[in-house]
Amino acid sequence: MLLIKNGKIFTMVGDVIDKGDILIEDGKIKEVGKGIEAPNGCEVIDADGKMVMPGFVEAHCHLGLFEDGIGFEGDDGNEYVDPVTPQLRAIDGINPMDITFKEAHESGVTTAVTGPGSANVVGGQFAAIKTYGNRVDDMIIKEPVAMKIAFGENPKRVYNNQKKSPVTRMATAAILRETLFKANNYIKKLEKYKDDPSKAPEFDMKMDAMTKVMKKEIPLKAHAHRADDILTAIRIAKEFDVNITLDHCTEGHLIADYIKEENKDAIVGPTLSDRSKFELKNLTFKTPGVLHKAGVKVAITTDSPVIPLQYLPICAGMAVKSGLEEMEALRAITINAAEIVGIDDRVGSIEVGKDGDIVIFDGNPIKDIGCKTVATIIDGKIVYKSKE
Repeated sequence: MLLIKNGKIFTMVGDVIDKGDILIEDGKIKEVGKGIEAPNGCEVIDADGKMVMPGFVEAHCHLGLFEDGIGFEGDDGNEYVDPVTPQLRAIDGINPMDITFKEAHESGVTTAVTGPGSANVVGGQFAAIKTYGNRVDDMIIKEPVAMKIAFGENPKRVYNNQKKSPVTRMATAAILRETLFKANNYIKKLEKYKDDPSKAPEFDMKMDAMTKVMKKEIPLKAHAHRADDILTAIRIAKEFDVNITLDHCTEGHLIADYIKEENKDAIVGPTLSDRSKFELKNLTFKTPGVLHKAGVKVAITTDSPVIPLQYLPICAGMAVKSGLEEMEALRAITINAAEIVGIDDRVGSIEVGKDGDIVIFDGNPIKDIGCKTVATIIDGKIVYKSKE
């Protein structure tokens, strides 16, 4: 058991608790409040004068798939030879011993939603994992958590170089529609011949992976920067009645009212970077604030390794500087991120029954660049503690 005492607790779902306590038992939060007595044998952390938060949640990255400091040998984020690869699973490419995991949890990021890159129209299955551990099987929160798809320049560039489709936005949309249509038919045939296996369709690994999308068990996770690509993503999701999140959403501030009208969530970023391609020409930290004011639920992403994952709170702070409310910026890297990706039953806030993922800071991590992590706790275990 572990008891955190006397901290300034930001639960992210209610009022801030001054001089508050958190009791964790068997990896789960057992009690939150004031004046909690330490049970016999319980380890106690005195957080007096410290800011206590749920571990940060990164809603879109490629942690463990593009390994740090090496090239092809550690590049496992994209299967460049086929524009439709839904059968790929992030967990089979993640290296949890990469140094970026240590950097992440030492900075307070305890959960990462990680998966394939954006080379393909359909890239594969994302996983939500903890950022501490040696075996990915033991780190999983939810797998799969989403199916990656991509619009805009990236698929065009990759397959133009191979002189094969897609080389236009029209082809990208058509390939995605065809895949969704085939998945629908595959499900219908399975259902029609469920009592006569001899007539059932032959197992198709790609279509089997897509059934989770068609049944709304997981959403499409749409890489879309430009406004027209964002709207195309929404259009296709509506056509096939599937769930979708808008990832990157770089020009979301230009169409905020439409995104709100369609009741879609936005995972915004990476913004702490240069405008490396044409579709980023309107890149600005104002986007999260504009979307929030329009009523859109917003998460902030580093898209690690584009921005190293440990700088997630800095990205939230830059959004505050450009107009996003401070508490909303904190929500954007905790409870909002967890809700958008569908893992808020486990992480994203300090509530009884949720995972014991807690971070203690000596200041406000989105306001003070010199703020240090005092301790990181994942599943009730202290995985990092400052020596100072």
